[in-house]
Amino acid sequence: MLHELRIYQIFAHNREAFHARFRDHALPLFRRCGFKFAGLWECEGEDGLEFVYLLEWPDLAVRKAAWDLFFADEGWKETKRRTAAEHGELVGKTSTRLLRATAYNA
Repeated sequence: MLHELRIYQIFAHNREAFHARFRDHALPLFRRCGFKFAGLWECEGEDGLEFVYLLEWPDLAVRKAAWDLFFADEGWKETKRRTAAEHGELVGKTSTRLLRATAYNA
């Protein structure tokens, strides 16, 4: 088992548009592609407002297949294009960390 930590810089001026797109479009597609969420959060980071979520994967191959399927989805590409045209870019800097439990993890 491994976890994937995703951190997105989001912007106060289009925050609600970001959350609507994630909740109404990305989240259902993620679930259809086999993503398992451990949690979703909003926080203040070094660069301002951040959206953070944690995914659970059985292994790297399953993770890669799910992300490939997600990014190939034409509906998602159109949703991103449309929402960016309407609200501007909804995500700034992003980062990803793959987390592997230590042998002494509780």
